[in-house]
Amino acid sequence: MGENSEIISKNYLSLYGNGYITWAVSNFGGYSEANALVFSQQQAASHGWSGYGDPQYVPHVMRYYQYRGGGMAEGGLLVQVAKSQLGNQGGQPYWSWYGFESRQPWCACFVSWCADQCGYLEAGLVPKFSACEEGIRWFTERGQYHPRDHVPEPGDLVFFDWGSDGSYDHVGIVEYVEAGMVHTIEGNTSDSCAERSYPLGDSRICGFGSVGQL
Repeated sequence: MGENSEIISKNYLSLYGNGYITWAVSNFGGYSEANALVFSQQQAASHGWSGYGDPQYVPHVMRYYQYRGGGMAEGGLLVQVAKSQLGNQGGQPYWSWYGFESRQPWCACFVSWCADQCGYLEAGLVPKFSACEEGIRWFTERGQYHPRDHVPEPGDLVFFDWGSDGSYDHVGIVEYVEAGMVHTIEGNTSDSCAERSYPLGDSRICGFGSVGQL
């Protein structure tokens, strides 16, 4: 477990106790903000309380850690938040956070949600967008959009055109690049948050949006 994962784990443990970690691993394979919310709601209901803990506590801690010089690069924090969501299905936490009342294609909502947890929407490093063309336009206007042969950094956004027909179909977050492969974390891939891999220069990749610096 890396340093930042240990920070997240310790903070969830301090907030909810051993019971939450055991429950999260048993039911979801790990901790995430989404299942922390479920746990909080279940505990509140079972005890007849109005609330239990603060499901936003860990994102708040990680945002403080970054802004106070904790040594985590912008891209690394975005990747860490995205990784905490792996395995989540259906997208409801992301499209409802965006403001939709019913299910929508949620890959861009997922990316925007992750950026919000890092404070990047507020800082103007990443746009809040639900359609890929909106995100591409935002990065292009700022000179931060690059073609498919660009070598991205962790935390950059990767945009896809599945049919190579000039449309913009999907977006994910670059986790890392290694041995000529781009490894990503994506929402709404088989209706879940999952890791994927593509060759650099893959024809399905439209381009990359480089996340700015604080």
